[in-house]
Amino acid sequence: MEVVVERKPIKKWKKPLLWTIIILVILVLLITVFLNFYTLRSLPKTTGDVYLKELKNPVSVIRDEKGVPHIKAENLHDLYYAQGYVEAQDRLFQMDLSRRQASGRLSEVVGKATIDRDKFFRTIGLRRAAEESYQQYSSEGKNVLKWFADGVNAYIKEAISSKRLPIEFTLLNYQPEKWTPIDSLTIGKYMAFDLGGHWNEQAFNYWALKNLSEEKAKELLPSYPTDAPLIISQLKDSQINIGKSFASAIKPPVFNGSNDWVVSGDKSVSGKPLLADDPHLSLATPSIWYQMHLQAEDMNVSGVIFAGIPGIILGSNEHIAWGVTNTGPDVQDLYIEKRNPINAKQFLYNDQWYDATVINEPIKVKGEKTIPYKVTITKHGPVISEFAYHNKDNAVFSLQWTALEPSKELEAVLNMNRAKNWNEFERALLDFHTPTQNFVFASDDGTIAYKANGKIPIRKKGDGLYPVPGWSDEYGWKGYIPFDQLPKVVNPIQGFISSANNKVIDEQYPYHISNVWAQPYRQTRIQEVLNSKQKLSIRDMESLQMDQINVSATEFVPQFLEVLNKAPLTDIERKAMNELKKWNYKDDKEFAAPLIYNLWMKEMPNVLFEKEIPKDVLDLFEGESQAIDQLIRNALSGNEGAWVKERGGIQVVLQKSLKNVLSGLKDHYGDKPSAWKWGDYHKLYFAHPISSSSSVLAWIFNREKPVPVGGSKVTVQAASNRDDGIVDHGASWRFVIDTSDMNTSYHIVGPGQSGNVRSNWYHDQINDWVNGNYHKTILNIHANDGKELKLLPFGK
Repeated sequence: MEVVVERKPIKKWKKPLLWTIIILVILVLLITVFLNFYTLRSLPKTTGDVYLKELKNPVSVIRDEKGVPHIKAENLHDLYYAQGYVEAQDRLFQMDLSRRQASGRLSEVVGKATIDRDKFFRTIGLRRAAEESYQQYSSEGKNVLKWFADGVNAYIKEAISSKRLPIEFTLLNYQPEKWTPIDSLTIGKYMAFDLGGHWNEQAFNYWALKNLSEEKAKELLPSYPTDAPLIISQLKDSQINIGKSFASAIKPPVFNGSNDWVVSGDKSVSGKPLLADDPHLSLATPSIWYQMHLQAEDMNVSGVIFAGIPGIILGSNEHIAWGVTNTGPDVQDLYIEKRNPINAKQFLYNDQWYDATVINEPIKVKGEKTIPYKVTITKHGPVISEFAYHNKDNAVFSLQWTALEPSKELEAVLNMNRAKNWNEFERALLDFHTPTQNFVFASDDGTIAYKANGKIPIRKKGDGLYPVPGWSDEYGWKGYIPFDQLPKVVNPIQGFISSANNKVIDEQYPYHISNVWAQPYRQTRIQEVLNSKQKLSIRDMESLQMDQINVSATEFVPQFLEVLNKAPLTDIERKAMNELKKWNYKDDKEFAAPLIYNLWMKEMPNVLFEKEIPKDVLDLFEGESQAIDQLIRNALSGNEGAWVKERGGIQVVLQKSLKNVLSGLKDHYGDKPSAWKWGDYHKLYFAHPISSSSSVLAWIFNREKPVPVGGSKVTVQAASNRDDGIVDHGASWRFVIDTSDMNTSYHIVGPGQSGNVRSNWYHDQINDWVNGNYHKTILNIHANDGKELKLLPFGK
């Protein structure tokens, strides 16, 4: 029997909807296929042959399993040419964005959103400083810069002609300009800027001196000026609005720093020195560092460089290894300048008006008219307080800074790369002026050494604590700490040297270096571990770099518990206290206690300062963490200062800040502290610079979701987070080496080597970063150890 199924007719309104859905699905599929093809096309060639007109001889580029290029050339011209070509292959968009940011030219491709940022960088003049520096370079240095630029330009030309530019250029609708030696030097100057010099701390101190009582100001400043009454009387007539003047200023992250240490052969398992280094900088996609191995003639060096610069700035060669932390010296001074009320181009100096230099810096803006902009430069440096806000008063801040002077850091890098021992390495440092860095050194001859190296000014008067009068010469600079008197240690009896941005001098040192040092917790923990064993191995070095013990908590938590043990507590407060009582002080991502403690400490400044210090001013307070530690430390020892007393005493401050934190945590994670985890809040995320524009771009470029991670801003495994918990600052590169085997070193470059979103090496080191999985890099690599690309000259 035949069964007849009656088909109901499709309603008329459903037919167009169905076809619309089908068409949309087809369009999505077509777009996906196109994007897949287009982005894959932009991947650089990493195998086979590429012919380049300017090469003299063949060059081998072998990329190992982590995408690290090993470049072997027969001469230095070809080596640096190939380095420029290869860096551009993997990081061209990052390089272009870096030179634009440092030069104040982002608005040309981004639009009006970056106008104030461009004004700021045009004002301080990193590119102008780079142009002046170039004139100081030797013919060898200029050659290296040119060869590198030629290699970059060879790739740019190839990528444009074959339509293989990174997708970011298409999204922003522009093509990169030719690379120049000045671009490389400008990026170098930007790194000096990123490692700071404390002008913002001086601006905050100026505000504190003028707006707080003497008692409260004393509690916040590292030291109170003995001539405070004189300074205040000199500054009282100047009414510079600190908050508005610097609200749009670009301030380097407070926690830019590093860990490094060296261990002598007497304390190592191998009998030869060990070295470890992990610079703490912003974490993003791609990494700020690019790892490479360069070999030609007398050069055989491996390590990392900033994308856009030739050479290797940190790493090792066949005889030596070196690393750095930021010394953080006072190398910037704010001067309060008196402007002529009837001639804005003139300023007062030693009772006479003089003409400042005025430079035209027109700013091109995508989709908008070019903005006329002028930079005024006084005897001390550029006026930096008016790039986004103009005071009605005739007083302004100018900036004097060592990095705005001509310098030849690349010359130092090239000589460091060739050095075979400590004497040669130290001699190379003569040309390394900015930023001042704590260099640690180890060599296969058994030497370990340390030097705080760079130009640090000697002031006629004052110590870089606050802005000083610019209308006379009494507060000027009179030179720099002599090279042979910079802090140095060679082969100490204790068998190791460590540095974690801590104070590097004692009271007997004859020169001023800094008013602001990092909190001592990382250095304390590093020294504790290095002292704990008679013999240390390369694995011990890796383990220490990943150490999550919170020394701050070991000091404060027992005392907090004692104070609050006498206080009436709510149920959730008691439960939170229980988590802290059983804590082993490790900032483990699986624990609740790190979440409670770290947010508790973060809330203290809000409870103490929010009524009295405006947010835009507080953002300039570089020494806030150190000040908070000391305020709490004093109060716990029975010496409650003005800030704590005024808020009701230490018990009230602790309980109020804890209550605020627990209220927020309860809303997010429920009312059972035992179920909370540090990693639920504290998550690693390597964001691409253009991903913040839209959720679609974030989906494309930030392929990995935020990853739970341990550590914190005060642990050796540095992992500083934003207010939303996202970790965006920490060990941008981890490096350890045993000098008994100079052929082998161990690295982590998060999130990966490549800047191309389709590359296998784009985000492949994120889990390595979280878990401490180091990859091995060897100097004697062969073609069958990776993917080989041959760069060949035409006709050979």
